[in-house]
Amino acid sequence: MSIISPAIKGFMKLRQSAIDNYMLNPIDTQKQVFNQLIGTAQFTDYGKKYQFEKIDSISEFKKHVPVNDYDSLKPYIQSIMEGKQNVLWPSPITWFAKSSGTTSDKSKFIPVSKEALDENHYKAGKDVITLYLHQYPQSPVLSGKCLVIGGSHQINQLNTDSFFGDLSAVTLQNMAWYGQLIRTPDLSIALMDEWEEKIEMMAHTTMHENVTSIAGVPTWVIVLIKRVFEIAGTDDLRKIWPGLELYMHGGVSFKPYRKQFEQFIPHRNMHYLETYNASEGFFAAQDVSSVDGMLLFLNHGIYYEFMPMEEYGKKHPETLSLKEVELHKNYALVVSTNAGLWRYIIGDTIQFTSLSPYRIKVTGRLKHFINAFGEEVIVENTDTAIAQACAVTGAIVNDYSAAPVYMTGETSGAHEWIIEFEKLPCPPDVFVKALDKALKAANSDYEAKRHKDMALRMPIMHIMPKDGFNRWLKDKGKLGGQHKIPRLSNERKYLEEMLQYIS
Repeated sequence: MSIISPAIKGFMKLRQSAIDNYMLNPIDTQKQVFNQLIGTAQFTDYGKKYQFEKIDSISEFKKHVPVNDYDSLKPYIQSIMEGKQNVLWPSPITWFAKSSGTTSDKSKFIPVSKEALDENHYKAGKDVITLYLHQYPQSPVLSGKCLVIGGSHQINQLNTDSFFGDLSAVTLQNMAWYGQLIRTPDLSIALMDEWEEKIEMMAHTTMHENVTSIAGVPTWVIVLIKRVFEIAGTDDLRKIWPGLELYMHGGVSFKPYRKQFEQFIPHRNMHYLETYNASEGFFAAQDVSSVDGMLLFLNHGIYYEFMPMEEYGKKHPETLSLKEVELHKNYALVVSTNAGLWRYIIGDTIQFTSLSPYRIKVTGRLKHFINAFGEEVIVENTDTAIAQACAVTGAIVNDYSAAPVYMTGETSGAHEWIIEFEKLPCPPDVFVKALDKALKAANSDYEAKRHKDMALRMPIMHIMPKDGFNRWLKDKGKLGGQHKIPRLSNERKYLEEMLQYIS
């Protein structure tokens, strides 16, 4: 590794120059991306249908091309999966990122083009390390390997030339040889379907590597770390990987997990970097560790639009361009990509934390909220409240889910929580009070509804046995990969299912 690290660092300097350029010229950069996307796709089936060759401005694009969700693009994607090409994007599409987004039974197959891999996912991955080295130029992070906890892939039976899998598996499978040299475990283990066996093999094989960084969803990284601890007989990850200095996390909020990681790695020079990498694209990453928000990647084959929440659900919703957005306002993210997703609502909500440069944070999912009583509670609120309640009580939370309890003639409503604790050193009612107080501080609408228990009474909490959420996922065939626990739901379907795992 020491032989190729200087060459990689030289490349990173070039990437930093490109990053600086779009940070200084964000609007022009996005216009260039837009023009390139439209020009490239004008002779596809979709481009011909919506007359891309006649679109010469962003306003014309918004006027003639509809805002799409997966259902509206599904017929096009289905035809690509069956072997037809030049449908949404001109270059051949042979890979699809399988994503459910939630734990629903309906899977989504997101097309992944060569351009999406090279100019988005891989380019953004290089930029993540570039941003880190810009902050810590003396870091030896490139002297070791990155432990990547990804998904799995399998052949798409609709077309023997096409494949699908978790995004992480698609990127790992198509990664260049030099990228494979700096990651672990071996591809044969990284792409295993059986998650319990996979974690076991990862633990045994990677603990002897020189791991300097880790990338993956916090929940599965924690499972792996615990198994490594059991094998090595220690509770300090640096005793296994002395050079470990960076954890790149994403997929879910890190707030509920930070304390647990700090116990696993009790060292001041351990760094945490948030990324925003979805099946639809790699959108952003944290460029300054002390600053709230992630730098929006503006020159990576994606044109962004931002839908105000009051527009969501309308037949012809209005969207804003980058120059029109405001700080600290919730937007639904809408993207057009170099894999042929056009004005596509990915399902996440974001807020801008900075407009110079443009930084964002993920605040939740369009369908993950509780608003049964006008409280408008989003995932960002509950993640923050969980973290604060843990800080006050000394608790450590593995995961949680919550849903409303509706009013009856006799009682006011409530929020019902199922929480899986790694550590609960206080009585449960003490934690509930701390959670309620923190949620009031995070959300004024919730606080108003809690006044004198008129609309909402004290939260109801159930304690999920350890690994209970994983058992629920496994029984639904959703264990591993990008599948996550739905933290908030405005209906009780998921909660009622999970309650069966508490006995």
